[in-house]
Amino acid sequence: MNVLVCVKRVPAPGSRIVVTDDGLEIDTTHLGFTMSPHEECAVEEAVRQIEAHGGSSVVLTLGAEAAVEQLQHALAIGIDRAILLETDATGWDAIATADAIVEALRTEAANGTPFHLLLFGNEAADSGDYQVAVRVAHALGMPCVSGVKSLEVGDGTLSARRDVRGGAEVLTAPLPAVVAVKEGINLPRFPSVPGRLKARKKEIDRRPQAAPTPRVETVRLRVPPEQRSEAQVLGRGPDAAPAVVDLLEQLGIVER
Repeated sequence: MNVLVCVKRVPAPGSRIVVTDDGLEIDTTHLGFTMSPHEECAVEEAVRQIEAHGGSSVVLTLGAEAAVEQLQHALAIGIDRAILLETDATGWDAIATADAIVEALRTEAANGTPFHLLLFGNEAADSGDYQVAVRVAHALGMPCVSGVKSLEVGDGTLSARRDVRGGAEVLTAPLPAVVAVKEGINLPRFPSVPGRLKARKKEIDRRPQAAPTPRVETVRLRVPPEQRSEAQVLGRGPDAAPAVVDLLEQLGIVER
C-alpha cells in the first residue's frame, strides 16, 4: 500500500499574530512554525498504516524552502520520502493548492507510484478552510471522508469513524480514497534522535511551482481583539473560606 500525507507549515498555536504595516501580510519575524495539529495526527496515521500493512509513505507540502523543517519532522518519525512543491509566491488559495497537489499525484502515478490512501488534516490551523482534501478527491474521482477519528484499512476498503451529535457514524469506502483526520485519532510520537539524524540525510524532492493566477485580492488583514480574562482574589489564608463557600453557593455546587 502506498500512502501520501499532506501537511502545511503554519504559525505555532498560541503565537501572537502581528500584521505588517501595509496590512496585507502577517509579520513572521518573531513567529515559530510547525505543522497543523490535525496534520501531525495524519502523519502519525500514515506511519501506523504502513507499519500494519507494509508499503511506502510520502509526505508532501507546498511552500517555501523553510517548509523543509516540517518535511524533515515527518521523515524523522518514519515517513519514507518527502516532496516540496516549492514556491515563494502568494495567492495560494485552496483551489490553487489542490490543483498543485493533484498535478504532483498524477506525476507520481505516471512514474509508477499510485497512492491507495491520501491523508490530510481536517483543516489547516491558520486558514481553517476545510477545502483542500475535498477538492483533491473530486479532481481525482476518489471517495472522501472528513472529520475522521478512527481509521481501519484492509481488503481494498477502509472503515472510518467520525463523531456526530449524540454519537458516532461509521463509513466505508473503496480504495483509493482521501481521508481528512482530526486531532485525537492517535497520539503522535516524538521523533527519536537517530530518526532526526536520518531525516537530515534524506533528499527532499523539490518541484518548483509557478505562481498561481490570483482569484481574489487581499484588501486588508485585521487581527481580532484579544480575549481578556480576569481573576478575583477572594481572600488570603483562612479568611478566604467564607468567600469560597459563598461562591460555591452561587454556582449551585453546595447548599447550606
